[in-house]
Amino acid sequence: MAIYNEIKRTKTFMGKLKFGGDLLEELTSICEEKDICLGSTEALGAVQKARFGFYDQKARKYDFIEIDKPLEITKLIGNISLRDGKPMVHAHITLSDSQGNAFGGHLAPGTIVFACEFIINSYDGPDHIRDYDEQTGLPLWKI
Repeated sequence: MAIYNEIKRTKTFMGKLKFGGDLLEELTSICEEKDICLGSTEALGAVQKARFGFYDQKARKYDFIEIDKPLEITKLIGNISLRDGKPMVHAHITLSDSQGNAFGGHLAPGTIVFACEFIINSYDGPDHIRDYDEQTGLPLWKI
């Protein structure tokens, strides 16, 4: 059975990230600055290079992929919650190259912005705190 809470959207922030910034670090910095501990995010645009991961369920670790060429952000979607008392952006990204090939996975540091427009929604509701989940080996919500 699913475990969930009712939440209410309180604020929405829309903007663009700086050229050359780290995509994940920039989104996280906004959440820290605006004290967003519960929320969601989405974005589109382009990156100069990308780093994203795939979680190996048997080994219980992320394998990271790096692509060092320009890519379009066709979709970034994520949530914002608390980990170790600080806002954490957990996002997945889908990217495409000049041939239309798609790549994607868990957004990791090292994805460098060319141009990026974002939306961050802040919510009011019970804290969603990430902690180690024994069953998966992942830092999942404790709700």
